[in-house]
Parts: sequence; C-alpha cells; structure tokens
Amino acid sequence: MNSANSLDQKHFLILGGGSAAFAAAIEAHGFGARVTIVNDGLPIGGTCVNVGCVPSKTLLRAAEAHHLPTQERFAGIEGSSRLTDFGEVIAQKRQLVDTLRQAKYLDVIDPLQDVELINGRARFVAPRQVEVNGERIDADRVLIATGAAPAIPQIEGLTKVDHLTNETAFELDELPESLVVLGGNYIGLECAQMFARFGTRVTLLELQSQILPTETPDIAEELRRHLTGEGIDVWTNAKTVRVEPSAAGVVLQVDWQGQTHELEAAQLLVATGRAPNTQGLGHKEGGIAVDDSGFVTVNSCLETTADGVYAAGDVTAGAMFVYAAAHEGKIAARNALGNQPPNPVDYGPLPWVVFTDPQVAGVGLDERQAVDEGFDPQTTTLLLSDVPRSIAARDTRGFIKLIRDRDTDRLLGGRIVAPEGGELLMELAVAVRHQMTVGELASMLHPYLTLSEGIRLAALTFDMPVEKLSCCAG
Repeated sequence: MNSANSLDQKHFLILGGGSAAFAAAIEAHGFGARVTIVNDGLPIGGTCVNVGCVPSKTLLRAAEAHHLPTQERFAGIEGSSRLTDFGEVIAQKRQLVDTLRQAKYLDVIDPLQDVELINGRARFVAPRQVEVNGERIDADRVLIATGAAPAIPQIEGLTKVDHLTNETAFELDELPESLVVLGGNYIGLECAQMFARFGTRVTLLELQSQILPTETPDIAEELRRHLTGEGIDVWTNAKTVRVEPSAAGVVLQVDWQGQTHELEAAQLLVATGRAPNTQGLGHKEGGIAVDDSGFVTVNSCLETTADGVYAAGDVTAGAMFVYAAAHEGKIAARNALGNQPPNPVDYGPLPWVVFTDPQVAGVGLDERQAVDEGFDPQTTTLLLSDVPRSIAARDTRGFIKLIRDRDTDRLLGGRIVAPEGGELLMELAVAVRHQMTVGELASMLHPYLTLSEGIRLAALTFDMPVEKLSCCAG
C-alpha cells in the first residue's frame, strides 16, 4: 500500500486509535491532509472510552448510588440498597462504552473524506515508513499515539497468577468477595472504593509512605481517613515480595511494619503505573529515541528525534489524562502540517481530578512546588464544615486549600478534597491561568448555599479567621 501523494496534499499517518490520534486526525483533515489511522490492541477510542474514564466513572457512580442510601445523614430518614445483579451493572457499562465508542469516535470520522482507518499493528521499517499487515505505507508526516498500558511490577510469582488491571477489572461479571489492590494512586484508589461500595472486602497496598504519593500529606491523610472509614484496609510502606495462587484465589506475602504478613483474597488488582505501548514499534529503524522506560522522547513541539515524526499522548510519559492527550494530538498535527514555526505544547495550569468520594482535585502549584519555583507561598485551608452548603447537606467531608504568593497576593494553585470537588476546580484553573490575585477571587460574588462559595470563603480566610465571617461572608 505505497502512498502516491499529490504535490498539494500531504499524507499524515497516525499510529494509534485513542484521543490523541482522533484529535490529530480531525485537525489534519482541517489542513487538507490525507489521513491514515492504523490501530491495534484496544478497540477504537483507546484507554479512555474502553477501559479507563468511561467504564470507571459510570461504575463509580453505580457504586455511589448503592452506597448513599445507607448513609443516614438526616434525622427521621432511613434508607437501604440491595445489589441484585452485578452482571447487569457490568452489562449496562458495556452498552455505554459501545455507544460512546460509536458516537464519539467512529461516527465522527466516518463522514470525513480522505481519512482511512486500518486495523493492524504498525512497525517502522524506515523513517516515515511503516509496515502494516504485510504492506508498506509511506507518509510525509507521522504521529505516534499508541498510548500506554498497565505496568506490571517485578514481584516474584506475579506473572504466574491471574490478576486484574484496569483493562480487565471492569469486565468482571461476578463481584469478588475479597480484593487486594496493589497501588495507592488514582486508578488503585478509584477501583478500591468502587469495589468496596459494591460489597467487596478490600485491602489496598501502597509501597510509599502515603497514598497519592505526589501530593502533600494533608491531602493523602484526609482521603485515607474517609476510605478507611468505609471499611477499606489501607496499608502504606507495604512491600509485596511474593504472590502465589491459592484455593481462594491468590495469596500475597507482604513486608509491613517490620513483619511479613500473608494476605489472601479472591482477586488481585494491579494498579502500579503505566508502561508505553512501544514494544514492537521498530523505533530504532524509524530513528526514534525512547527513554529507559520505553516512552518516546519528544521536544517541546512534540517532534521526536526523527524528522517529520511526532508523538502525543500517554506514549510520551507526559500528563496521562485524556484531555491532555487530545490537546497534544491537536498541537502535533498543527505543527506537522501547518504551524511555521511550530508551537510548543502549552497546558496552562493543568487541572486534574481523582474521582474517589470525596474527590481530590488540584490545579497549579502546591506549597512545596511553589517554593521550588522561587515563590514565598502562603496557604489557607477551609474545612467544609465551615461551608454553609456542606453544613446544610450534612456532608462536611474534606477541605479547600489555596496557595498564594505572599508578596503579590497572586493565586498560585489550589487543592480540593470534597464531594464533587472536581466541579469546583475550573474556577481556580481560570484564576491561576490569568494570574488573578486572591483579593480578586474574594471580591467575586458567589451564590449563597453553593459549594462554590467555599472558594470565596477560603480566599477571605487568608486575612480573616472564618469564625469572624458572617454566614454569607459579607
């Protein structure tokens, strides 16, 4: 399948079928390019729609719907919930995945002329030339957007036992009686709480000294407190040294608190990071450098070490969020086909959310990062027990923390632990991006008895104790 390009139409070859690939394909089509998408592995849509964002978030909501009626927060009201058919919950999840894959991916590119989709695994045989299904494809520009997959740690016996990852955990038709989760970052935490709320007995093991290892201890401890309050057994500084099959499912030997413990469970879920999908890519033949972990090396404009070859999304070890991948795919296509000179990728302040309950959300710098950047940071933390909306809802879990530059009053960042905390985040993201001061944030009118009022209250508490503020922060 050798391409014969016209003089005025470039051929843009995309390896991968996830968000970065599709954002790039749409952008390249707008530049008048002939686009070929080659995809293998996960179905079209990649991690997000198939085994990541979509299935995890709908199942988290299902687990929440099962859990909330049991929380008797209001006097005189008793509730209960019964899980009658876990398989039906999973079937509904599958239907949603299929619907969104079709509507948001296949139906989007189907009407686009000069966009071709090929199912197959591509391997570079030369710069800007790949082999797919026994045929060769040449291109003027190439984008590597093959994504990442679960990283499996080197633990004795792990490869010899059946274990789950995010690519298989959401396909279980039967709810496991017990589950051990390896990894205390966002995937492990979300999965642990989801299964626990459905009724599974869950133990979470984290090798580092806290869950959410990249966050400050107050964030990690607040979330840990609520997870353990729901019955999840959280072990930190826990090193798994061996895994073996057992009659019940799997048994782990874990070094914890100076002793070796045995943990047995029906299922083991591994959530210890991500590894790039670059094995078998032929990066050497393509002149493409990768780092020691196999992630593709790119410059600030997303170009690899091979002229005319770009990379975007999780395969580059950047910010592993679907919206970041889509942003990178779009920028990479622009740089490959239009921008002269090319533009560096710019996230602005990148907002992020961990979809536990309470959610953990952040944007900009925390206090440690602010010091590293040369600022003199000052923080304030407002408990949700001081937010009228939370008091009225009788759900005061969490807090809002703001970080400002002491000298200029500029808002540097924020961290939120709160039910629906992610819905508060974009106000802070806009404020950080446009270098607003805390004073400007505090002066904005926020509707009374909204959770967003907590942002204003937090801003005011830099200069006044919360107990001196009236109920509507007048």
